[in-house]
Amino acid sequence: MGRPPSDRASQQRPAYGERWGVVSVLVWPLSLLFRAVASLRRRLYRNGMLTVVRLPVPVIIVGNITAGGTGKTPLVIHLVQILRKAGYRPGVIARGYRGRARHWPQAVSAGSDPSQVGDEPVLIALRGDCPVMVGPDRVAAAQALLASHDCNVLISDDGLQHYRLGRNIEIVVIDGLRRFGNGGFLPAGPLREPLSRLAEADAIVTHGGTPHRHDFAMQLRPGVFYNLTNPAQQLELTAFTQRQVHAVAGIGHPARFFAALRALGCVVQEHPFADHHPFAASDIDFGDALPVIMTEKDAVKCRGFAGATVWVLQVEAELSASFDQRVFALLAEC
Repeated sequence: MGRPPSDRASQQRPAYGERWGVVSVLVWPLSLLFRAVASLRRRLYRNGMLTVVRLPVPVIIVGNITAGGTGKTPLVIHLVQILRKAGYRPGVIARGYRGRARHWPQAVSAGSDPSQVGDEPVLIALRGDCPVMVGPDRVAAAQALLASHDCNVLISDDGLQHYRLGRNIEIVVIDGLRRFGNGGFLPAGPLREPLSRLAEADAIVTHGGTPHRHDFAMQLRPGVFYNLTNPAQQLELTAFTQRQVHAVAGIGHPARFFAALRALGCVVQEHPFADHHPFAASDIDFGDALPVIMTEKDAVKCRGFAGATVWVLQVEAELSASFDQRVFALLAEC
């Protein structure tokens, strides 16, 4: 049987990133050092003292200026889909966060082991149906991808601060509900770079909440529920209305997923985990027959041990046509 929800709640993102408190004040001197080092590093790349590697195809960076999940991966999948529809041949590179592969870079397919290459790259390969390459060295990953696939545009999932990789387009994603927390730099707050960095982005996407005047709004629209052990078995979004369910989420902001299920009428028992949690069978075994519903990112890590009562909520990133037009206009200038 899995642990009680109270044990899992402690694994969520620390509250000190959201507001100033004792911990954030104590580590504030470290945040000043972090900011100084980040600023110096950026200046060295801009002044040519550190080498920027340019690739023979356009590179689109999808990143953020805060730590934690903001919705980058669904946006990357959306970009892959609209680019393919327009006739482009996109490929995706990523870090492969928490992947334990011994050699990098690593090619990723829909059937890859998330423990080796990371959960988000596997989801991108599954949903985007495109070449994916991961590795801590983004340049090496990009070069390996271009050497093995005929891609004419690359998308980097995260990597806004990896300035060694030259980029043609920068898209910054903001969590519209949490935005910039307490406004402090790591580790006192969530910021990786100052807010002034946003002015340099080619497009700003706000996930949820109310976007600022020139930002593009993004929502995650629920599609269907599918059974993790048999993805061909699908249910309408009303299937669990007024039914008790176990909701499992190991993402940057689990509360958003729980709210989405409640909006669909589910009676939710929350089971939050830390982002990128390495799931085990005991994590999704609650000792009863109630349905278990999880996110797509978590599902790719549970395929090997999930039971027949485990369901996945598929979502699609929903953006305005003006965002797509902006992307194509930027690509036309490359």
